[in-house]
Amino acid sequence: MATATADREQWGSRIGFVLAAAGSAIGLGNIWRFPYITGENGGAAFVVLYLLCIAFICLPYLFAELALGRNSQKNPVGAIAAIKARTPWMLVGALCVLTGVFILSYYGVVAGWAFGYIFKGLVAPATDAGTYFASFIADPWTVIPLMGFFMLFTISIVASGVEQGIERASKVLMPILLVLILVVIFRSVTLPGAGAGLEFYLNPDFSKVDGGVVLAALGQAFFSLSLGMGAMITYGSYLPKSENLLVSGGYVALFDTAIALLAGLMIFPAVFAMGQNPSEGPALVFVILPEVFGAMPLGSFVGAVFFTLLSIAALTSTVSLLEVVVSYFVDETSWSRKKSAWLVGGFTFLVGVPSALSQGGSDFFTNQLQLFGQTGFLNIMDYIWGNVSLALGALLLSIFVSWVWGADAAVRELQQGADGFTGMAVAVWRFFVKYVCPLFIAAILVGKVLGTI
Repeated sequence: MATATADREQWGSRIGFVLAAAGSAIGLGNIWRFPYITGENGGAAFVVLYLLCIAFICLPYLFAELALGRNSQKNPVGAIAAIKARTPWMLVGALCVLTGVFILSYYGVVAGWAFGYIFKGLVAPATDAGTYFASFIADPWTVIPLMGFFMLFTISIVASGVEQGIERASKVLMPILLVLILVVIFRSVTLPGAGAGLEFYLNPDFSKVDGGVVLAALGQAFFSLSLGMGAMITYGSYLPKSENLLVSGGYVALFDTAIALLAGLMIFPAVFAMGQNPSEGPALVFVILPEVFGAMPLGSFVGAVFFTLLSIAALTSTVSLLEVVVSYFVDETSWSRKKSAWLVGGFTFLVGVPSALSQGGSDFFTNQLQLFGQTGFLNIMDYIWGNVSLALGALLLSIFVSWVWGADAAVRELQQGADGFTGMAVAVWRFFVKYVCPLFIAAILVGKVLGTI
């Protein structure tokens, strides 16, 4: 079994790890994607399926990634090399690192949009929301500086270290995020007509459920926890052997799921109260919600608060994406953390420029560039790295942990600091991680390749 190096960084506390790991999972996927996917798939029935997928598929897999990371005390490449050095399995770790770079390159663009929208109520309060959004994302002199600002903030946090940078920032940002969410929820549920939104969100109608809804719930649950790209391997590698992985991982899943559910309480009551359609897709946050905010009392303030919390959620995710790659260079090369963070961050910014230009800033990157049935650079990147690569990495990691490293070895790692993990609990976890998780992750991969989810 691999052991930690003497000078390897570690989390300063359990709460620090939980907030940082939950922050990694809580991002645009929870506050932007979860509500519109829920709206497109019938509301409360989708939410019930989502919760079942979190409990029975995602949580066992999350424990597997954390165990692999703590066992090796390394990044995804080093974690696999510690078990199967100089084998093709190391390419799975490399895939995780590449996935982190390329997802961050376009994720930072959307994060910049969220940050820019904090000020929409001041600069364009009466502008049609759809018209404003189209012109906003098509202006390279706006979106590229916003992406650059977000990357600078991300780099500065990661460069400061695990405890002094990522953990310290998470302890400040996550409580602020929760308070801001509660502020928006209070305003949303007190609007006249909000009850229809609560009914849609909280009262399941299972007649709306079909195979597509099940796959959508599975895909959203899995990727909402930042699984499949090595983030939890990396964050798990900074945990001491005395830490109870089951308790810590359980808190991460609980916190992440709670934020996603609260996001629905923010959005659906307001959308229904203002007579809008909850199944508007990705436009729900950047087009429909600004219209909703503009029509309600104190709407400019509520809109600024909402996009502030969306920016914070995005930041905690961009930090984890960058950390996966920085951890690789710190572990495997002679580069310092600061050098790794600035060089990787700078490279990622340059790779992200075509995505920033692909919403109207360049006709080539917007309309002429087509691949895999996708049009536009950002859409192509999201399909390759945010869909197919992420699902493929998760499938290969689940097979590696359960069949190559071995479920028994993973169990021994999980049992360190968790004395009660014995008997039936071990048997159930072993069954799920060896058979159920790979099967369902394979279904996600097929769905992503075929474009059905």
